[in-house]
Amino acid sequence: MSEVVLNEIADGVRSITLNRPARLNAINPELLAALVAAIRDANDDPSTRAIVLRGAGRAFCAGDDLKEFDQQRRSPGETRAYIEQIQAVTRAIVLGDKMVVGAIHGWAVGGGLEWLINCDLAILAEGTRCFFPEISLGVFVTGGATALLPRIVGLQKARELILFGERFDAKAALEMGLAWKVVPEAHLFEEAQAAARRIAQLPAARVSDLKRVINRAAALDVEGAMTLETDATVRGFLDPDTAAIIAKFGKQT
Repeated sequence: MSEVVLNEIADGVRSITLNRPARLNAINPELLAALVAAIRDANDDPSTRAIVLRGAGRAFCAGDDLKEFDQQRRSPGETRAYIEQIQAVTRAIVLGDKMVVGAIHGWAVGGGLEWLINCDLAILAEGTRCFFPEISLGVFVTGGATALLPRIVGLQKARELILFGERFDAKAALEMGLAWKVVPEAHLFEEAQAAARRIAQLPAARVSDLKRVINRAAALDVEGAMTLETDATVRGFLDPDTAAIIAKFGKQT
């Protein structure tokens, strides 16, 4: 079992936990590799009927680990490979066969917010805070956000959220349609598990059909969007101005 992603199964429900709590589950290559492997394994496992995705500690996911930014941009090839791994998580969640219930608490920022959007049903704890910091840092969104977010919140609101990076809470996420439910944090995992068990009791083939049809209908060109996102994100990572912005940001945190 990976130390950065915990992976457990009971009663047909696979619980996958991001486990870098000291870094608020910030994204790095090790976490990405383990997460992609865990979700793909769950999708391929007949005994897994539903997935719960959550984060250990005080947050779901604080986005890219900016302390490792210099390593992530050492060469164009390495940068592209890193961004492709981020997109591989979205492919595993959105295009996989198993329904994914997100149990989201604390911070869901950048890539963490994208993974929230990727979930089939997102349950948020009352204290959850979300935002997209990418544009302000000189990079770009990933996770199919440019295809999925406008379908959920509308084109104008999607532009606003990505462009200005305004912070919003669980109540606003519910009002925008980004959250399925908002619950007290003490009951978050219990609620997510209960939802996943309900899914697990349904005919597996029809659940997979529903996921495949509804996701492809909702975002007809999510693959095309991710290709464009990857190109834009690579350009952002390799831009010297971005490195300067992130270096300045790091001194302030």
